[in-house]
Amino acid sequence: MENLPKCQANYTPLTPLTFLARAASSYADRTSLVYDGASFTWSQTYDRCCRLASSLRSLHVATHDVVSVLAPNIPAMYEMHFAVPMAGAVLNAINTRLDANNIATILKHSEAKVFFVDYEYVPKAGEALRILMESNGGYSSLPLVVVIDDLNSPTGIRMNELDYELLIRRGDPTFVPIEPHDEWAPIALNYTSGTTSAPKGVVYSHRGAYLSTLSLILCWEVPTAPVYLWTLPMFHCNGWTFTWGVAARGGTNVCLRNITALQIFKNIALHNVTHMCCAPIIFNIILQAKPAERHRLTSTVEILTGGAPPPAALLQQIEPLGFHVTHAYGLTEATGPALVCEWDKKWNDLPKEEQSKLKARQGVSILTLANVDVKNLETMESVPRDGKTMGEIVLRGSGIMKGYYKDPKETSKVFQNGWFRTGDVGVVHPDGYLEIKDRSKDVIISGGENISSVEVENVLYNHPRVSEAAVVAMPHPKWGESPCAFIALKKNETGKKTSDDDDVTESDMIGYCRKRMSHFMVPKVVRFMDELPKTSTGKILKFELRENAKAFVVPEDVKTTSSSSARVDRNNNNNNEGGHYNEQVLALSRL
Repeated sequence: MENLPKCQANYTPLTPLTFLARAASSYADRTSLVYDGASFTWSQTYDRCCRLASSLRSLHVATHDVVSVLAPNIPAMYEMHFAVPMAGAVLNAINTRLDANNIATILKHSEAKVFFVDYEYVPKAGEALRILMESNGGYSSLPLVVVIDDLNSPTGIRMNELDYELLIRRGDPTFVPIEPHDEWAPIALNYTSGTTSAPKGVVYSHRGAYLSTLSLILCWEVPTAPVYLWTLPMFHCNGWTFTWGVAARGGTNVCLRNITALQIFKNIALHNVTHMCCAPIIFNIILQAKPAERHRLTSTVEILTGGAPPPAALLQQIEPLGFHVTHAYGLTEATGPALVCEWDKKWNDLPKEEQSKLKARQGVSILTLANVDVKNLETMESVPRDGKTMGEIVLRGSGIMKGYYKDPKETSKVFQNGWFRTGDVGVVHPDGYLEIKDRSKDVIISGGENISSVEVENVLYNHPRVSEAAVVAMPHPKWGESPCAFIALKKNETGKKTSDDDDVTESDMIGYCRKRMSHFMVPKVVRFMDELPKTSTGKILKFELRENAKAFVVPEDVKTTSSSSARVDRNNNNNNEGGHYNEQVLALSRL
């Protein structure tokens, strides 16, 4: 058996690019994408991706170059998940909620060759490029900027050669996609945070993306020709791999620029949506829909949720509306969901409240994970399956990232003893299902976004009056969790507060943070203390502060504040940002 040949006939590198080629061949006339009145078939989507890949090569994008994109869930964002790797490049989908400083840091760290920008984010992108140009970190060149205009906009508004639709029209439809010679080659670069000091770029391989995609469509039992509603940002772990997964099943992508209750119900009814993914925050949007915004669901819509454990009470409210919820757990480093709470039929006889509690657990591993466990890291022994003994959740398998881009030190920290350390603390129940009990990294999950408490604390410590700062999670009625800051102010030599301490208020600190970080990271509540509680070794007792924060109430004026940047209204010439859209496009092209 040792002499049997390994050749092109019996071995090909695994890559999700094959899903698109197969869809174009097998489901050529099926609808692939619908968006705002426009629609495409799988043969048309394949044609557009080939053309864009051809244009990227003509722009001197080489193998393994990084191509960044800042855009919402629109057809262009979907197409780039295939077109960029078809050109041999690596896709970097940037979180649209980040501020200009964070985006500039990502562009610099990734050394992006081309930067695609949706018209809505032209002002933010322009600011990021200016920051990048003015930085003295030795970054000598700027990426080429390509503006993505709305599909229905008149062609006259396209004012420079680097326009998305023009690149597609000028591309070669006969372009032969560049297939990876090695399935370990990179396909995507996703950033876990936008920190300006040490960005973590997570690198996915073609193999990992392919296998993770297959695992999820199997575990979620996605049938052929699903109709998938894009309520999950595609920049989140490449849409939890469903950017590729919908193509694998020959389904239809229903794209949404803005996620509102009206748009969700309207598109479910209009397109007979069967599947959608989202963070639990979307449940609140659905439940808070006004009567005029709702449509009666004629068939069940499957929801895969993650990012934060869905409260049992929320599940009890959402499912009677016609949704069936499956809970998943994952992280960027695991190519999205790594565990899925697979339903056991014997649970059907349990009371609804008990069913919801079981459904909120993190579950069992997807198929591409070789193993998942909860370990005592001091002994590397597995914790008992008693649902009480806590340890760190560790993973192993082909869906785990290649590593952190340009960061071997951090990569070696999370890859230890043959496992990937998640940093999450959990337990294993007697039935083998995992449940998270705490987050050892003190990560705050707000609306599905991960917020590093350390990152927020670093900003607070830069305030001239702050002596001690600790940031923990507090409940938020809309976002699930939000940051809460505890601060001790500096004292003078006599041990008393400085004379002007009374001038420092909660609103002052919140305003200070809003100028220095993405708005979704800003503490919603700030509490002042004479001294923060500490252990005998001087470590701040965050557990105690978290317990205190549970009793706090988010002020009414920030409950519904949008964390997104200002939107561009191109039809309103009186809008300070939108009225100068054409000038901004020209400025970007000159940069």
